[in-house]
Amino acid sequence: MSDYKILKKGGDGEIVEKKSRFIAHIVPVENKEEAMDFVASMKKKYYDARHNCYAYTIGPNDEEFKSSDDGEPSGTAGRPMLEVIKGEGIHNICVVVTRYFGGVLLGTGGLVRAYTEAVKEGLRNCEVATLCQGMEYLVEVSYPDLGKLQNYCRNENITIEDEQYGEKVLVELILPVEGADKFEKDLQELYAGKVVPEKMGEKSFAKVLSM
Repeated sequence: MSDYKILKKGGDGEIVEKKSRFIAHIVPVENKEEAMDFVASMKKKYYDARHNCYAYTIGPNDEEFKSSDDGEPSGTAGRPMLEVIKGEGIHNICVVVTRYFGGVLLGTGGLVRAYTEAVKEGLRNCEVATLCQGMEYLVEVSYPDLGKLQNYCRNENITIEDEQYGEKVLVELILPVEGADKFEKDLQELYAGKVVPEKMGEKSFAKVLSM
């Protein structure tokens, strides 16, 4: 599996353009049914709005995608929204932008800009991650040695998934497959060969990025 960006956590954003409100809601989705259920929920929530435009894309190669202008002039809402999320390279994402008309016509160019900016504003409040192929490990360390492992993982941006406390501490962690050899070598040096990580196998995981 090649690494690709997904929406880890959704978010909202709003802009005002010539008295019209453009409210963006963005969520992660796994399939088109989830996407359309979200669109339906937004249309129900904002039943009094003039337009609830949407766009979604699903799959590592955008196998499924769709957009809708919902009554706006053709090509001024859904398509620009879709271009934003595709341009960011984010997959498994659905965005709905609700417009409350403010009484001033924006023209086709103004609409494109407004819907584009609304999506960008929403994305600023989202959490995006890279879906990576990882290698999972179990590492058993003594209590005095735990801090050393935690600091190493923090500095190397390695995800600690779980810590189980008994006579010793059993740490479950995951890192990108390509970093496995380095991790094993570093741990050998860190603990002078006294700690040997147990390789559990490959597993995909989401590595959070900053937007």
